[in-house]
Order: sequence, then structure tokens, then C-alpha cells
Amino acid sequence: MVISLGTILLNLPAASSTGKSIGFINALFTSTSATCVTGLIVLDTGKNFSTFGQLVILILLQCGGLGIMTMSTMFAFLVGKRISLRQRLIMQESLNQFSIGGLVRLAKYILIFTVVIEIVGAIILFFCWQKIYSPLQALYLAVFHSISAFCNAGFSLFSDSIMRYKGDLVINLTFIVLIILGGIGFLVLLEFFQYGKNGTLSLHAKLALKISLILILIGFVIIFFIESNNPSTLGNLSFPEKIYGSIFQSVTARTAGFNTIHIGSMQNATLFLIIILMFIGASPSSTGGGIKTTTFGLLILYVWSSLKGKEEIQIFKRRISQEIIPKALTVITLSLGLVIIMTILLSYVEGEDFIKVLFEVVSAFGTVGLSTGITSSLSIAGKIIIIITMFTGRIGPLGLALSLIQKREPEMIKYPEEKIMVG
Repeated sequence: MVISLGTILLNLPAASSTGKSIGFINALFTSTSATCVTGLIVLDTGKNFSTFGQLVILILLQCGGLGIMTMSTMFAFLVGKRISLRQRLIMQESLNQFSIGGLVRLAKYILIFTVVIEIVGAIILFFCWQKIYSPLQALYLAVFHSISAFCNAGFSLFSDSIMRYKGDLVINLTFIVLIILGGIGFLVLLEFFQYGKNGTLSLHAKLALKISLILILIGFVIIFFIESNNPSTLGNLSFPEKIYGSIFQSVTARTAGFNTIHIGSMQNATLFLIIILMFIGASPSSTGGGIKTTTFGLLILYVWSSLKGKEEIQIFKRRISQEIIPKALTVITLSLGLVIIMTILLSYVEGEDFIKVLFEVVSAFGTVGLSTGITSSLSIAGKIIIIITMFTGRIGPLGLALSLIQKREPEMIKYPEEKIMVG
């Protein structure tokens, strides 16, 4: 419903900078990309959309970043409505929680964290840009980009994303912190907020933080060494700018979609690394997409435990429930299946280089928004394929599959067990 409403509004002549409708498919693509906080664009947000159109996009990506259920809860608060048990159960599934206890309180904290973090980010960006633009324009740019960065949306009012600020340490750090805070997960933010009272972090928070840090460091090191001699990306930059660019691209690859160096000019090895980072994505209950850091972490721990001959997965002096492993493997399998199918379809329809097509599909699935530059030239069929991929990536392959499959009847018969050879 949100995507449909956004499509209608963006299709209006008033949403275009030229006063003419941008067309239904372009409006649907932009609305889906904004609501799913992806950031892939077929039209330049700053040039092709009027202020009205940009505000519509901003509202859509804010709704998508917070999550539809959190927004619904917020409106219930405003009208003084009580949250029913059924709504709490839906919120539990939406926020990926184990129980319904404290869900309303969590939703309140999500709203508070979002408002405070986005305001602080906007203030910092305002002081950076008020030297260049008029106060009103600087404020508008600051608010738009702060919301877009925290929601991991990747929408920018600059035609080159934020490449023009690749040497500005303050702007780079502001975007990096906003992206990390938005992608680490609201539950982890809440635990940090309450750390002084509890003095400890849950296993989920520890694993999400550890995997996120490892992925950022691995991405930074590999991007720096591969692209340092590439004159089209980092090659001609100063040493500090190379550091900024490498760290920024490692962080933003995990669902944010902003870039300070030209993605289409990267080496194939770097593009493949970013594809892996985009596929993994952010942490659960965050504004980001992908299979999630904890899912990837569980897979690595499961493989490592199997190689060591252990029946249980142990980390941080805790034993992980065996019931979670099948769910993690199901998420990864369904996600890989979706990416493979959509890549085959898009390759057939568009005929572009395979690495560029795969990059585009994974970027859409992980709701990242990075592109090698083929998005604007996609055919109508190609745009529809990416729209479906963005929607499925934001809903989650497992959630979509479970919603489409009818409730299974309990198994009344158990057949004889037999082994097969694997590996």
C-alpha cells in the first residue's frame, strides 16, 4: 500500500522538475526503491524531481527505514490506541524478536533513537554545508542526507552521490557513523543505551558487533590494496583520501548505497568483494537488508564446529540453540536461489556484462543501492525484475515464502530413516 501510494504521488506532474509525469514504471521503481530503502535510481533524485517529489521520496524511505509495523505503532501512540495481542504478535515477527514482552517499549525506543540520531547527523551536516549553500538549502540537504544515511537508503540529492566530499573527514565520518548506527540493529542500540544499568550485552549483540567489525576491516583492507593503483578510483587520491574512500566503501557496501569513489570503474575483484558484503548486509531489526550479519556468523560457526567434530555451536562461553541453524540455512538457501534466478533473468533481458548484472541484482536484494551505472539504462522488463528483487529483499525471502505457503498439517507418519553420501 505504501509503495502504491508513493507510485501515485511520484507519477504526478508536480513530482517532476519538468512539470511532466516521469511515467508509471519509473514512479513504481523509485517508490519501491525508497520504501525498501534500496537507493537504486532510474532518475536523478536532485535534478529530475521537484521539491514535492523529493519530500515524497524522503517520507517513503523514512517509513521503510523504520519499518511499517513501527510506523503503525507510532500512529497508534499518537491517537491513544491500545496495542492488541494480535498486533503485538505481528510486531514480534516484524522486529524479529523471540517474545512479545517489551515490544511496545522497543518500538518507542526505535522512534526515539531514530529522531535523536537523525537530528544530530543533520546538525553536523548543516554546519559543514552552510559554508557552501544558503542556510535554508544547507538545512534541507542536511536533513535529507541524514535521514537517508541512517535509514541506509543511499538516496542523494547530488548527482555524484557524495563523491565531491571524498576528502572531507567530517562529512565522511558523519555518514559512516549514521550508516553503522542504522545498520547495527535497534535491539543492539537499546542494549548499548541500557549498558550502564545492565553491565552486559546479549549474545546477539556481541555476535552482531563482532561480525560487523570483521566485515568492515576485511572490506577496508582489500578495497585499499586492490584499488590503490587504479587511477579511476583511488589511484590519483592522496593517502588520507585513499583511507577515507576505502573505509567508506567498506561500510556503505553493507546496505547503505552511498559512494565516494566511482563504482563502475572498480576492478572486478573489488566488485565481487562488494557483492559478498552486500549479500551479507546489515544486522537484524535494523534499517538494512541482506541475509544479516548474525545469519552469516552462524553459518561460519556451524561450519567451524562441524570441522572440529563438535555437535554444538559455542561462542562467548554460550551455547547457541540448535533450532536457529535450520532457519539460518533456509534464509541463505532461499536468498541464493532468488539471486541466481533474478541474475539469469536480468542477464537474458539486458545482455550486460555478467559482473554488472550480478552486482545490480545483489544490490537490489540487499537493499543497498550501489550500481555500476546500468540502472538508468534498464529496459522495462529489467526494471520490473529489479523491483521484484528489491521488494523480496526487503520483506525477506523466508518471510515471503512463509506467507505464501499454507500452514502445514502435523506429520502423522514417520518413514524409515536412511543415510545418503554428501561431499
